[in-house]
Formats: sequence, structure tokens, C-alpha cells
Amino acid sequence: MKITTLNANGLRSADRRGFRDWLARAAPDVLCLQEIRADQACLEPALWAPPGWTCAWHSAQKKGYSGTAVWVRDAYPATFTIGSGHARGDAEGRVAGAHLADLDVWSVYLPSGSSGPERQAWKYEYMDHMGPWLAARLESGRPTLVCGDINIAHTAMDIKNAKPNEKNSGFLPDERAWMTRLFASGWQDVFRVANPDTVAYSWWSQRGNARANDVGWRIDYLFATPNVRVVESFIERDASLSDHAPVSAVIRIEPSRRAG
Repeated sequence: MKITTLNANGLRSADRRGFRDWLARAAPDVLCLQEIRADQACLEPALWAPPGWTCAWHSAQKKGYSGTAVWVRDAYPATFTIGSGHARGDAEGRVAGAHLADLDVWSVYLPSGSSGPERQAWKYEYMDHMGPWLAARLESGRPTLVCGDINIAHTAMDIKNAKPNEKNSGFLPDERAWMTRLFASGWQDVFRVANPDTVAYSWWSQRGNARANDVGWRIDYLFATPNVRVVESFIERDASLSDHAPVSAVIRIEPSRRAG
């Protein structure tokens, strides 16, 4: 099964850049979207209810802001969950989940703290909420993928210029330690499991020719529970749908460890 995550930086904008053609070529079984910046009123029907897919949308209450979605191929019957139980996070549309027969897939969008102390405080608040939320998913025993824009580069391998960014949101010691605790608790960093020595990024600033010069950050992740086997994982650097690249994984559920 192929799972793909993409911060669209506005789904309508991504569509103008060829989203639907890319989707036909990439052919994921489950697609997680973040920063959709859209709701049913502003999306054409072919995007809101695309043929061959069942979609769950978690649009932000604020128009043109944030929001997540999860799309599942009709071949995989699914039910859906919207939100994580955090009032402000749910108002901003930051979590949408799909529950397949033997796999849960969540699209998650953590806040950025780069615009100032108030936003960083909000990011820390949401991280404090999501830590136990992720622990509960892990402890459930269900094979699970949590996919999305986490807005944190975990290690120096995941950012082009580590030292100059150590005091910047997205690479702060507390943020990186939060990620380290997740992986120590049992979550797998899917891309890193498949590519232990590969330097690759999933986001580039729109300033200073960052993408052309590959001055990037790996802030888009797929986290997997231990009962998900990672076959391969890759970043489509040249998809050019937004300032983020799609990140995909091909996975299998370990038969002896399926949830009952």
C-alpha cells in the first residue's frame, strides 16, 4: 500500500500547478493533505468529491487558512475521524483520520512558530497536546501512520544549515527533543528507516533561490507504529506543487501483529 503526504500550501494553488495530473501519476492509495486553505464552498466538485476516492475534510473555521484532509481510494472501505480533541487545534482543522480495515492513517498539521513568540507558544501548546495523543495511538496496538507537516527538522541531517538555525523555530532543542522522545517511544520515522544515510529535504523557503540551491528542511514526515513494515519511502523533490514536496511510503502490515 502506498501512502503519500503533501502540504499543498493551498489546494487550489496546487491544482493550478498540476495537482490532478500529479495525483494520476503518483497513484497513492491514501493521500494526506495539509494546509488545504479551502472548504466545500470554494472547491469545485471534482476536487471536493474526486471520482474513485472517499475524502474526509477538516477545514479551518477561518477562511483560507490551515486545514487538513485525508483521501482514501474506494477500493479500501474506511470510516473517518475529524479532530484530535484540542479546541483551538480543531478550530484550525489540524487533524483528519481514516480508519481502514487493518490500518489507521492520520493527516496532521502542526503549527509553525516562525512568526514570533506568540506563535511559538501556541506551537508548544499543541505539541504538549499531541504528545499524549500520539502515545494513545501507539498504545492502541492498531497499525497506524501519522503523516504530515510537523514543522520540525529532527537532526542536522534534516536541514541544510544546522548551526545557524539552532535558535530558529523548527530546529529548536526543545522541538527536536520532542521528536526524539516520539521515536524512542516506538514510532518509526518512515523515511529515515528506508533511507538511513540519505540527505533530502521536503520544504524550501520561497526566498533566495532556496529550492534551486537545495537549501531545505525535512519537516514533512510519516510516523509509523512498529507493526507497520516500511518497504520504501521517497520525497518527490521536483513535483513543484507547493513549497513542500510530496513524501510517500510503500508499507505492509506485519501479519502476525495485526490488530484484532
